[in-house]
Amino acid sequence: MADAVDFANDHAEYFLQLSLQRLARLPEKPSAQFCEDCGEPIPLARQQSAEGCETCIDCQELRERRR
Repeated sequence: MADAVDFANDHAEYFLQLSLQRLARLPEKPSAQFCEDCGEPIPLARQQSAEGCETCIDCQELRERRR
């Protein structure tokens, strides 16, 4: 019986940790409407698909290449 209880507790703990990790990854601010690097408008599709984005796709690629 203890094995079933332990398994249930482990299962609940696993899903609790997953939920907490997902919450930690949520953007803290809405997507920018204009790119912070070049000032061009960020397409609505990018704003919605990359929540919390600050740059257009081209500028984001440049940032990632520099890292």
